[in-house]
Amino acid sequence: MQFFVTGISTGVGKTIASAIIVEALEADYWKPVQTGEDKDNDTVVRLISNSKTVIHETSYALKAPLSPHAAAALEGVYVDPNKIVEPETENHLVIEGAGGVLVPLNDSDTILDIIMPNYKVIVVSRHYLGSINHSLLTIQWLQNKGYDVGVIFSGDPDPATEDVIVNRTKVTVIGRIKEESSFDKGTIKKYADEFRDALLAM
Repeated sequence: MQFFVTGISTGVGKTIASAIIVEALEADYWKPVQTGEDKDNDTVVRLISNSKTVIHETSYALKAPLSPHAAAALEGVYVDPNKIVEPETENHLVIEGAGGVLVPLNDSDTILDIIMPNYKVIVVSRHYLGSINHSLLTIQWLQNKGYDVGVIFSGDPDPATEDVIVNRTKVTVIGRIKEESSFDKGTIKKYADEFRDALLAM
């Protein structure tokens, strides 16, 4: 199975969620478009324990910590979705997006254009003022496009927010990543064991 990990905003915990899913399934990992100097590939490698995972090469690695279209423009690069080709593997594959589903890659294409119809999509949602709107827009947009969608909640529980999201979308809840003082291999392994069954049931 291929799992595409997206978020309702920047900084909600996509890479931590991706590392957990990778560890849970001993899956391969692929970040098609990377922006900024901090490499999510390196973070995933640091956090997983299994020896089966293969980290596949990023299609576009852009230096500026901006939306892909803006970071690419600074380097005189055009992000062409046709050159973002899923790596071949017989293993499960976890694909981490850049930002949310409608983040632009260029003047006409968005992240949504590289989410294939057969992908299972995991939305990472974190509570902040406005997160209900962002979560509902993201999840319902994906559902309307025909994707199987799951959600991982990040941070402390907020029932007033999360109940609205789940009740209105009927989305599959994979689990919650709690507030942790830090994330290391042991923490990721703990969540991987908790999330595995729900992931395989998607």
